[in-house]
Amino acid sequence: MVRFGLRETGRYAAGLLGAVLLAAIVSGLGTGGVLAGALVRLMALLHLNFGASAMTGAPAATELAKRLPATLELLGGGALIALLLGVPLGLLLSWGRALRAGAPLIQLVAAAPVFCAGLLLLWIAHHFGWDVTARMGLSFWPSLAQLDFPSALRAAPAFGLPALVVGAAGSAAIQLAVRRAAKDAVREPYRDGLRLMGLSSFEIDWLYLAPRVVAGLFAGLGEVALSLFAATAVAEWVFDWPGAATLFIHSVALADWNVAGLVLFVFAALTLTASFLGTLAARALGQA
Repeated sequence: MVRFGLRETGRYAAGLLGAVLLAAIVSGLGTGGVLAGALVRLMALLHLNFGASAMTGAPAATELAKRLPATLELLGGGALIALLLGVPLGLLLSWGRALRAGAPLIQLVAAAPVFCAGLLLLWIAHHFGWDVTARMGLSFWPSLAQLDFPSALRAAPAFGLPALVVGAAGSAAIQLAVRRAAKDAVREPYRDGLRLMGLSSFEIDWLYLAPRVVAGLFAGLGEVALSLFAATAVAEWVFDWPGAATLFIHSVALADWNVAGLVLFVFAALTLTASFLGTLAARALGQA
């Protein structure tokens, strides 16, 4: 396990270095020479100097700090929805013969562009007169935690609809990971031996299959995080959510390359971190 951890740590560090190089190249687009500018920005990034925003003149890190909490809130809500939908759906599609026959239809629906789901939900909100124009930021969760249900209910459409878009995309990735792990675990030859020893199918699934499924889910955590981030970018744009993904789109449109490079680096670092931690957790569960 130690050797595996060291190898994965090396891959993680190499991935972060690649993310820094990509951020330096993007930041260098605002200089006269791209190569020379990328080298200058690379040295600055290695010293944690992220430069200033070309739009506001404020430090790029400050601009990101204003927007990142809203993105993390949307990611958290979407991840919760993805787990609640993706895990049961993946298990049902793995174990039910009738449901397995409908798996291609599920994949067809999951392959639909995320922005189509966002636009559909936005149309439904406008049709029923739901207020999705008031950008509540981080007000939904504190209102819920403080048992201020009227405020939470007013904020629910503005938060819940983009979170549902993100969660739907994440659930597609989760159910694929669960199905893949369950399919591999069911084929293991030890199941017949355990039945001969007197264990019931429920005991076998609970004691041996469930950890394999959880490990498979952790192993696919990088893919899940990538789908969540991609869906977050679409949801923020469609619902005008004041997050970091919208900031990235605006930065690219207005040639604010320092901010765009920093946002790109943070998103890549978070995805790499999720993949790294998921791989370690999957390895630990596989050896348990």
